[in-house]
Amino acid sequence: MGNVAIIGAGSWGTALSVVLHNNGHRVTIWSIVEQEIEMLRTEHEHKEKLPGVKLPEDMCFTTDLKEACEGKDMLVLAVPSPYTRSTARMMKDCVTEGQLIVSVAKGVEEDSLMTLSQIIKQEIPQCRVAVLCGPSHAEEVGRCIPTTCVAGAADRNTAEYVQDMFMNENFRVYTSPDVLGMELGAALKNVVALAAGIADGLGYGDNTKAALITRGIAEIGRLGVAMGGKAETFAGLTGIGDLIVTCASMHSRNRRAGILIGQGKTMDEAMEEVKMVVEGVYSAKAAKALGEKYKVDLPIIDQVNLILFENKPADDAVRDLMIRERRDEIVFPWSE
Repeated sequence: MGNVAIIGAGSWGTALSVVLHNNGHRVTIWSIVEQEIEMLRTEHEHKEKLPGVKLPEDMCFTTDLKEACEGKDMLVLAVPSPYTRSTARMMKDCVTEGQLIVSVAKGVEEDSLMTLSQIIKQEIPQCRVAVLCGPSHAEEVGRCIPTTCVAGAADRNTAEYVQDMFMNENFRVYTSPDVLGMELGAALKNVVALAAGIADGLGYGDNTKAALITRGIAEIGRLGVAMGGKAETFAGLTGIGDLIVTCASMHSRNRRAGILIGQGKTMDEAMEEVKMVVEGVYSAKAAKALGEKYKVDLPIIDQVNLILFENKPADDAVRDLMIRERRDEIVFPWSE
C-alpha cells in the first residue's frame, strides 16, 4: 500500500484518485480552492467537474500543500498545464530529495517552449519526475471503464513503479523511456482536436475528421522526431491513440470548444461555455513556435493559430489547407 497525494482537484486528478484508492493506496487530494475542498469533504463528489463519481469516505482532502506532500510515496501533479509552473514553485520547499512527482496534465509552456516534466524538474530539482498519459477521459476513468495509459520516465525502475501504483483490471498501464515524445504527443493532439471540433462545427463529415486525425499525427510526429522523440511513440497510445479519443469524443473539452468556434463563436466565448481549461488553446502558440524553431511544416497547427488569434474564418482555413501545393503523402522511392 502506498501513500499518495493528488495535487489538483479537477476532473482528471479526481478520477485518478479513484484508481489509486481502488488499488489500496491511501489518497489525499489537495486544491488551493477552499470551496472545492469543502465540497469534496462534505459531498464526496466533485459535482461540477466529475458528477456521479462518488469518492470514498476515507479519502483525505486539504488546502495545506505541506500536509499534502509530506511523507508521500508519490505526488500526482494534476493541475491544468497553465498552472504547472506556479504550482511546482509552491511545492518546491515541501518536496524532499528524490520524492517522485508524476505529471498527468498535457501541454507545452508558451514562453519557454518547455514540456511539463521539464518545468517540474526546473522548479523542483531535488525531485524525480515521471509522466502518465494516453487516451483517458476522466469521465470514463472515474467510472472504471477499461482504459490504457503509458507511464514514462528516464529510468525503467521509476516507470515500472508508476505502472504498479496505477495498474489494475480496468486501468492498464504500459511503460516507455520516451518522455519527450509522450509529452509532445499528449500536448499537441489538443491543438489538432480543436481543428477536428471546428470541422464538426462547420458541418463537415467523417472524411474530414479522418483527414485531420491522420495528417495531424503526421505533423505531430514530424515535429516530435525533429525534437528528439521516437517515431514509434507517435504511433502508440500517447500519439495516435490520444489523438483519436480527443478528436472523436464529446468528453473532449478541446473538441467541444472547436465545435463552438466552428459554429461562429470567438475563442473566448467558446472557452467560457466549456467552463474548463481548454489546453489546446494554450498549446497552440507553443506548437507553432516549436515548428518555426525546428523548421518543421505544421499546416494544420498554423491554421488553428490563425483562427484562434487572428480571427481567420474557419471555412477559409479549411480551404487553404485543401488547396496547398500537391505533394506525396509519404516519401518513398518510386520503382520506375
